[in-house]
Amino acid sequence: MAEQALAEVEWPTLVFFAGLFVMVGGLVETGVIERLSHIAVEATSGRPELTTMGLLGASAGLSAIVDNIPYVATMSPIVADLVQADGGGGPSRVLWWALAFGADLGGNATAVGAAANVVVLGIAARDGTPISFWQFTKYGLIVTVVTVALVAPYLWLRYLS
Repeated sequence: MAEQALAEVEWPTLVFFAGLFVMVGGLVETGVIERLSHIAVEATSGRPELTTMGLLGASAGLSAIVDNIPYVATMSPIVADLVQADGGGGPSRVLWWALAFGADLGGNATAVGAAANVVVLGIAARDGTPISFWQFTKYGLIVTVVTVALVAPYLWLRYLS
């Protein structure tokens, strides 16, 4: 029974996520995240529109490449610094929404963009219906572009105008 349970574990998926979290931990420990935070604050300070749209676009793009869970874990301290630099008031909360929408929607772009994608592709392959990275990306990229394009004006109208 234990052997059957272990045989059904998605080992490649677990190793993939373990590697991502090790990478994120390394970036934090070496000070890369702190340095990126300072650069982001200096580059965008005082320009909430630029900060919001930049964060939305960068989060969508990077979440397509790096799974959205470790991406958000990595970006949270940077966004907290951006919010604090902006005074932490009501309008700065849009930055958290930009991170959430960008990471979530960007995760739809590729097979490695979200944990659910990785798991489903592993199960589909095991079931005899493999979906290639590029086949997934062909459709996922369209979904991501359309949904991010719809969210950008929402954030602008709801928080920045």
